[in-house]
Amino acid sequence: MEERPAKINKWLYPLSFLYGMGVSLRNKLFDRGILRSKSFDIPVICIGNLAVGGTGKTPHTEYLIRLLQDKYHIAVLSRGYKRKTKGYVPAGPESSAQSIGDEPYQIKNKFPRVSVAVDEKRVRGIEKLLKQEDPRAEVILLDDAFQHRYVNPGLNILLTRYHRLFCDDTLLPAGRLREPKKGMNRAQIVIVTKCPADIKPIEFNIIAERLQLDPHQKLFFSSFQYGRLTPVFPQTGAAERELPSLENDEHILLVTGIASPAVMEKEIRNYTPHVELLSFGDHHNFRNKDIKLITEQFNKTKDKKLIVTTEKDATRLAAHPAVGEELKKHIYALPIKTKILQNQEDTFNKFITNYVRENKRNSILSQK
Repeated sequence: MEERPAKINKWLYPLSFLYGMGVSLRNKLFDRGILRSKSFDIPVICIGNLAVGGTGKTPHTEYLIRLLQDKYHIAVLSRGYKRKTKGYVPAGPESSAQSIGDEPYQIKNKFPRVSVAVDEKRVRGIEKLLKQEDPRAEVILLDDAFQHRYVNPGLNILLTRYHRLFCDDTLLPAGRLREPKKGMNRAQIVIVTKCPADIKPIEFNIIAERLQLDPHQKLFFSSFQYGRLTPVFPQTGAAERELPSLENDEHILLVTGIASPAVMEKEIRNYTPHVELLSFGDHHNFRNKDIKLITEQFNKTKDKKLIVTTEKDATRLAAHPAVGEELKKHIYALPIKTKILQNQEDTFNKFITNYVRENKRNSILSQK
């Protein structure tokens, strides 16, 4: 299954025009210093996008954590989308997807040594993280904060999806863009995400030309690598499985609450053609009737079968009281990692580590 081309609702252009006027005015107020952005004496990296959802911010944030965590203490700050709390909330042993949001909860579970916190006001969140002494944050990663201009990050990484580049899109509500395309000028790095594994070399040049980046901006391309199928309920005795272990006659019910499940579905179809997609909205909070629907769909097949879901959705399913004991045995999460393409991984890593090293040095000098 391929992702569909970008859909533009042209009849909504008048509303997009009004929306764009409001966003452009706000950006001008920041550009002219009427609204203030705050900088910090610590490396601050923002991972964001121009569009609404589906570009792979969390896997790219995790890539940066893996790159930096052995040398620096990392703190990740998010707004905690769809959480049931307000204000500044640090992740701790009692945290849940409901209290801090599914993606911060996922990151904290995968990287327990990383400080994770949520706050809708990022300046306040950073200030509170910097008051934490043990351990003291040395690098802050801002997840989905490209439009939160009250913080002035030292490094902006802008993501755009291969199947829906921002140059092919338009403003909400006619399209999916949160702000006009010229907002890309604030980014030092642009990454085209979710590229197909068989992308042709000529496509890199075509996309680079279409994006029309400034000379100072670095362009990279990335794709997803899928890990082992991991039991969401390991207490049932279920074991991890490699994707190639899926058999041709094995039936998969793919349950997702993400913006664009097509890439994941296509990957699983490489191993078995029997894939049924049960797709919910992005960051979907599963209700009892959803669990009932999943159970009914799963029970329709009497042959070999599994339920596969995303890591993000697994955090909510794992805590849901309506998931039955029999169903738990068959639910697996499929982890993903980001891979930088074009043999540019070393170049990308060096750009990031050089920024952090130089600004960490500035931070130490500032403290002295």
